[in-house]
Amino acid sequence: MRAFMDDNFVLQTDTAQHLYRGHAKKMPIIDYHCHLNPREIAENRRFDNLGQLWLEGDHYKWRAMRTNGIDERFITGKDTSDWEKFEKWAETVPYTMRNPLYHWTHLELKTGFGVNKLLKPATAKAIYDDCSAKLQREDFRARGLMLHYNVEVVCTTDDPIDSLEHHVALKKEGFAVKVLPTWRPDKAMAVENPANFRAYIEKLSDVSGVTISKFADLLQALQVRHDFFASVGCKLSDHGIEAFYADKYAEAEIEQIFDKVTGLMPLTALEISKFKSAMLYEGAKMDFESGWTQQFHYGVLRNNNERMFKKLGADTGFDSIGDFQVARALATFLNRLDAEGKLAKTILYNINPGDNEMLATMLGNFQDGSVAGKIQFGSGWWFLDQMDGMQAQMNALSTLGLLSRFVGMLTDSRSFISYPRHEYFRRILCNLIGSDVENGLLPSSELPFLGQLVENVSYYNAKNFFNF
Repeated sequence: MRAFMDDNFVLQTDTAQHLYRGHAKKMPIIDYHCHLNPREIAENRRFDNLGQLWLEGDHYKWRAMRTNGIDERFITGKDTSDWEKFEKWAETVPYTMRNPLYHWTHLELKTGFGVNKLLKPATAKAIYDDCSAKLQREDFRARGLMLHYNVEVVCTTDDPIDSLEHHVALKKEGFAVKVLPTWRPDKAMAVENPANFRAYIEKLSDVSGVTISKFADLLQALQVRHDFFASVGCKLSDHGIEAFYADKYAEAEIEQIFDKVTGLMPLTALEISKFKSAMLYEGAKMDFESGWTQQFHYGVLRNNNERMFKKLGADTGFDSIGDFQVARALATFLNRLDAEGKLAKTILYNINPGDNEMLATMLGNFQDGSVAGKIQFGSGWWFLDQMDGMQAQMNALSTLGLLSRFVGMLTDSRSFISYPRHEYFRRILCNLIGSDVENGLLPSSELPFLGQLVENVSYYNAKNFFNF
């Protein structure tokens, strides 16, 4: 019987162990998509305790706690202490067995704090006190944690109206980890709520210096901010969308829709779709001209619990996998850009595992030989960011594309202690390849090449793809 989370965790064969220890383990981390707060990096935040580090904003844990029957006051409540919330999390952890949270929790304790105990009610206080004491040390502040995990590049997620002041400060200071912004213009196309959209447009006008009275002005203002992001080192955009939008439209139609929504008039479903189609297209052209990579995270059905949305707001653990039809619109969107010679490097992330093979085959339609792996099948994301999901993504990519050109893993996290997800991914990658070698599906004589493949997927592919 194997010990839990020993040095060979996940690595089931000698070849897998060789690939991990000889190749994957030593690679630095390029975390090209996350939701870390750049202010906390710039200010080098000190966390008061383990509960604060672990449970602030972590809706993965919040969902599990609710499912385990924990009252909301011990999850997001304002009248309970960090320890009380942590204690309830510790009660929940044993019930997360076979959920990725069980692995993530213990990987973070082991690699971040040197704690090899299982977290449960009987060990909760000792672990909390030990880790909280360590968090007071300089090397356990926000930057120290990043350096501890050998992080080389981090790309945060930022709105076009953000000042990027903390990115500028970090760049001027010369922090060892490169911290770059990512362009996330979702609010600039969110016309479902006219009042919110108009309020956002007014803020965009202020920061860009462009008076926005028509759609063309909106594009001009966004271009001003796009150029500013580029000047601060931005190399990627990111879009969080339900589905892809590729309706036919005339420029005059979009101007009319813009006038209507800024006049606080509700739009029809078709008008919303046409406006989003125009925005995705225009944004993609900006990305191409700047030499950026565009990312699309699609398929989430958000804010399903209206009662809790009103109470807590978005991103609090009430989203789920959607079943949107996307293939035809996605193909139309990419095809228009390709035909016009404006298709940027692209990463597509699905949240419905039923889309794996569709996406893996879609990539090949628009690879043009200009860049290895120009169109990428993004790593297992959100609900698929676990062992089964990552294996399924890599198997689909291997079968229908080139795993060897994959840009690999990211955290997609708001936590400074989530970097073991890269280790988890690398162990899974090495185990997949190692098992194939041991089973005679890949030649053992090519181990040097396979070792390089592992290093590439773990690090070098991303470094080269994004020109870091």
